[in-house]
Amino acid sequence: MIGFDGLIPFIGLFVLFVCLGFYGKYWRRGNLDNVHEWALAGRKLGTALVFFLVGADLYTAYSFIAIPSGVFAKGSLYFFAIPYVALTFAIALITMPRLWSLSKEKGYITASDFVKDRFGSNVLSILIAITGIVSLLPYIALQIVGMQSVLTVMLSGIGNSKIAEELSLLIAFVILAAFTYTSGLRGATLTSIFKDILIWITVIAVIIVVPMSIVGGFDTAFKEIKKANYVTLSNSMVPAYSTLVLGSALALYLYPHAINAVLSSKSVHNLRLSTALLPLYGVGLAIFALMGILVFAVPSAMHYLSEFPESSRGILVVPSLIVYSMPGWFSGIALLGIFIGGLVPAAIMAMAQANLLTRNIIKEIKPNMSPQSEIKITKIFSTIFKFIALGFVFIVPATYAISLQLLGTIIIVQILPAVFFGLYIKSLRKQPLIAGLLVGVFSGIFMLEYANNFGVLTSSVFNTPFGPLYIAIISLVFNLVISFGLSALIHKKVMLSKKVKNR
Repeated sequence: MIGFDGLIPFIGLFVLFVCLGFYGKYWRRGNLDNVHEWALAGRKLGTALVFFLVGADLYTAYSFIAIPSGVFAKGSLYFFAIPYVALTFAIALITMPRLWSLSKEKGYITASDFVKDRFGSNVLSILIAITGIVSLLPYIALQIVGMQSVLTVMLSGIGNSKIAEELSLLIAFVILAAFTYTSGLRGATLTSIFKDILIWITVIAVIIVVPMSIVGGFDTAFKEIKKANYVTLSNSMVPAYSTLVLGSALALYLYPHAINAVLSSKSVHNLRLSTALLPLYGVGLAIFALMGILVFAVPSAMHYLSEFPESSRGILVVPSLIVYSMPGWFSGIALLGIFIGGLVPAAIMAMAQANLLTRNIIKEIKPNMSPQSEIKITKIFSTIFKFIALGFVFIVPATYAISLQLLGTIIIVQILPAVFFGLYIKSLRKQPLIAGLLVGVFSGIFMLEYANNFGVLTSSVFNTPFGPLYIAIISLVFNLVISFGLSALIHKKVMLSKKVKNR
């Protein structure tokens, strides 16, 4: 538990965070009764703002809690997150400017809008929307796990700490829902800047202070680890590592909240420049990952972690390392950065889900729905989705919280043929894409359950003759074979029909 010297900056800065969220309603004022103003900030964000917004979108509790927890529990395998960051922005530079240009020209707000127009299929559009909504539920749950880890460390040692933790989490989500409802993406953008400033201060301070406080620095930290897999990756796990890198990189910019942030940019130039700068966040991610190693050389932090079962201690690595290595006042600042590092992405993700539900599912059923009804329903469901995601927290042991994000990736990567290839390849057909999507999603979920013996999720790889592979890649291969194979057959049939007709 941190003392009053830590609680005061935590509470004070949280109040500032809330004020920024509500002020978003008046910042760069627009008519927030229009979906594109509420959900995309009017498509007016410049390079710096898109940089911070996408940074808040993509660098979440996954970076601050899940990756260090995975490294702490399993070692080098979970360093896959570092190279995948480098690869994903190359993919973004190929695909996102094209999607932005089409969206600006034709008024798309979601990927499902593009898919419906590109393939002329309401069914495919709805399936893309459902896939996006479902994929974000475990991702939001991961943010909640990250926030819980902060509250656990802050409130440990007080009576009824569990009740205090749950009450604090509920209050934070009620406040988040309130300013998201009123301010939309503008509020999320302002709070993203605030959150990222706190995170970068934390990263710089930790990487300087903690190694200096350990005699021997990183060398001592690695010596404290007795297992070889923390230092090197065994040959048998190279296929798993490589496919985790590839699958995660392919999926990241397919997530609805990432597309939302991309489409908020005011120009293609701003989008390209902000994307080119985003690998800077990879430096911070690498540092957070190393905290899963550094903690082994801090006896007080390790003693604290030993009081928790193995299934939950991993998520406490970063908060406990901060509390037992930093002055109390700085611990409050750093823990708030991690706490709102879960809150802000959760808000943006829930907004993206609500957009998909209202615009691409409900509106298909009620096409004459008024703009006023559309924005009202969108705002309401952006609140509901936050609380639905709470249920996913209980299906994964906390130490393996990264499995929540990896589950979301297995699901969302299945829209890749329709969205990414759909941007450039004209021969793809809607029926094969529908079949491929369904096979990809259901085979991926089945393999995940099978790999975990239909119990709690601790692994996302599947043993194959080629070695253990990330399930997202296996199911995506099934999807691609069906999508391209059947599209080629249909295209050939159409061409033969035209040839016969022209005789």
